[in-house]
Amino acid sequence: MWVTLGIAAAAIVLIRLLAPRIPALQPYLERESLAAFFLGVSSGFPYAMIGATLTTRLAQDGIDKKTVTAFTLAFLVYNLKVFWAWVVDGVHLPVIGRLGQRVSWMVLSGVLVIAAVINLALVDPAASLSATVLAAVLVGVAGATFDIVIDAYRIETLKPYQLGTGSGMSQYGWRIGSAGAGALALVVSARMGWSAAYIACAAFALPAMLTAVLMGEPVRHREPTGKKGLSEVWASITGPFVEFFQRHGAMLVLLFILVHKIGDTLANLTFRLLFNDLGFSNDEIAIYDVGVGFWAYLIGVFIGGIAYAKMGLKRSVLLALVLMGVSNLSFAALAAAGHSNIGMAAAIGFENIASGYGGVVVVAYFSALCDLRFTASQYALISAGASVIGRFVTGTTAGSMIEGFGYVNFYLLTTVLALPGIVLFWWMSRTGLIDAAMGTAGGGSDGDAETAP
Repeated sequence: MWVTLGIAAAAIVLIRLLAPRIPALQPYLERESLAAFFLGVSSGFPYAMIGATLTTRLAQDGIDKKTVTAFTLAFLVYNLKVFWAWVVDGVHLPVIGRLGQRVSWMVLSGVLVIAAVINLALVDPAASLSATVLAAVLVGVAGATFDIVIDAYRIETLKPYQLGTGSGMSQYGWRIGSAGAGALALVVSARMGWSAAYIACAAFALPAMLTAVLMGEPVRHREPTGKKGLSEVWASITGPFVEFFQRHGAMLVLLFILVHKIGDTLANLTFRLLFNDLGFSNDEIAIYDVGVGFWAYLIGVFIGGIAYAKMGLKRSVLLALVLMGVSNLSFAALAAAGHSNIGMAAAIGFENIASGYGGVVVVAYFSALCDLRFTASQYALISAGASVIGRFVTGTTAGSMIEGFGYVNFYLLTTVLALPGIVLFWWMSRTGLIDAAMGTAGGGSDGDAETAP
């Protein structure tokens, strides 16, 4: 972890040195943007633990494809977080609650993530798949709770004009946390085994916890209003959803959230299976998937931050949707070409530039949809809906589809599945529904109206 954070610190120092000559870099050095970066580092690593890293671990243990892809159902826990996000918004923790609503939950959920990852480290998939499934689900529950707090803290800390830059820094952090944990796991597992690898990665929970303690409670955090007693509890549960669905065009916005990333999610959760079947070694995966992908993603994030500022929300998001859909074609080409380091680097590079760019502008849009009174609950609803269909399809049918008609046709299908989201967002932009459904976090009605200094 320290090597990863060292690289990140070096990048921040470089930006600080270049900022006086390149004004566009200055927003990345603001206190809130730097906080978003460290929050992202911790947000990314649980995903890696039950995503690509666990897929590689299971594949190397000889587990069949259908079983491996079924493990992606553990990600569905992230999609269920909306059902307990209201607890993070409305329940005050005893003792540590004096640190503040967001800070206290950040500390608690971080501890839970560390415990869950260590628990996953101690199970043996070859000896008991059921115990591994349970351990993966527990990491998902802890990681999803951690994400609820991290997302709320980020949105409430950032001012409206910082949403683009802050989302970019969060994506930088997420990628560094995910790639750093994934690379560390591969390197340590090759020398000391998978148990030691997972235990070492548990330290990636610390950056978000320390950031919250040092920064303190977000200035824009607003307690939901309501009467005391049962009525307040009921308002905490229903208030976020009532407010969201009362907005003009809310159902179409939710439909877009549900369908916009089906193809991208379906493709991303199967890459390691493709690499394993094409005969790539752990070292090659670490160099090209993790290494090249890492730097390509950072480039994409930087482009996304600039595009969001220059093109505006609507045009930058529409371009992101097109790029993320087309990027899946590169893996169809890789599958057709076979084992090729150049081909892998090109496919991973294109996909990660598109994902980095899209991560910034789409996350900024989703953040702007939130009402500051219900940030945790509403962003949980939005982020859960963004990938639920893709994850469900991956866990239930992806392995069978790959075995049935091959990788090339599978990735062509994921490209086609991107079209509904592109068309729907274009139509929403033309009809004004994007603006009509905006929340107070984006400077909408009754929201903060800060502008960049």
